[in-house]
Amino acid sequence: MSLAKDEKRRLAVVGAGAWGTALAALYASAGHEVSLFARDEARAATIAATRRNEAYLPGIDLPSTLHPTANPSAALTSADIVLLVVPAQVLGSVAKELVQAIPSKALVVLCSKGIDRTTGRFASENVREIISARRLAVLSGPSFAADVARGLPTAVTVAAEEASAADAAAARLSTETFRCYASDDVAGVEAGGALKNVLALAAGAAIGRGLGESAKAAIVTRGFVELRRLSAALGGRAETTMGLSGLGDLLLTCSTAQSRNFAYGLAMGRGEPLSDLKLAEGVFSADIASRLARERGVEVPIIDAVADILKGELSLDEAMRRLLSRPLKRESAD
Repeated sequence: MSLAKDEKRRLAVVGAGAWGTALAALYASAGHEVSLFARDEARAATIAATRRNEAYLPGIDLPSTLHPTANPSAALTSADIVLLVVPAQVLGSVAKELVQAIPSKALVVLCSKGIDRTTGRFASENVREIISARRLAVLSGPSFAADVARGLPTAVTVAAEEASAADAAAARLSTETFRCYASDDVAGVEAGGALKNVLALAAGAAIGRGLGESAKAAIVTRGFVELRRLSAALGGRAETTMGLSGLGDLLLTCSTAQSRNFAYGLAMGRGEPLSDLKLAEGVFSADIASRLARERGVEVPIIDAVADILKGELSLDEAMRRLLSRPLKRESAD
């Protein structure tokens, strides 16, 4: 369902990274008034002057109806829809900082994928108590920022606790090129978005280590079983993991170095320096995902191996031997 021209809205996008800029460009191109909030005044000024965000989304011209600003009040106070597009590890603190400027009737959409490694909670759990008087939705699914910014066809999931609220949010967030499917399984949507990042690290590491495409396919397939197991233990539904925010996002994230998590895994596998790489949320989510699985008695050997590698407790070669030496058993999707 596309947003009609007479349904022009005011949107505020918090976070001027690649994904935030892409979403801002998407909705500005659809005819809406869009504010893009950047903490860095110099970055906001550069984007405004050049109509580009070369640091995060190079080569893409931004519409004139996209307004960069470093002033939170200017960005937020008149917004109908507020998209929070900041890393999962800082989302709670950003929400606390900006909550007074977010209109009480605004729809707040969380666009971060990850598990808070301090609290062990997903984005909606961290933010809901902060913005309790406002409508809340979660957006997740297979989507590369450059594709969305260029207006290439993309389908995602928009989740809210009530089905009617999810339907309304999906309708408001859909455009001619950005199709939103509604879900009332917030836990399942967030679990898929967070866990696929961890598995993409493993898939990238396998290719970087020269283990081949067959090994990558095994990791993605068996990793998906782990995603399903842990998602269910965290309250997600099976049909959600089979959809865009689960299987769809996993396949895209594990397919190319355009994915930050896959690229990080590639560098790990090749033994390359990691300090200069772009943020990979799976690095922060791996250990807490492993802990949550352990606490719930869920078997996730690939996620465990990634967590141990990142902590320096296991080498890639040792991880491979550990996974291949596991007891043989019948294949199961559960």
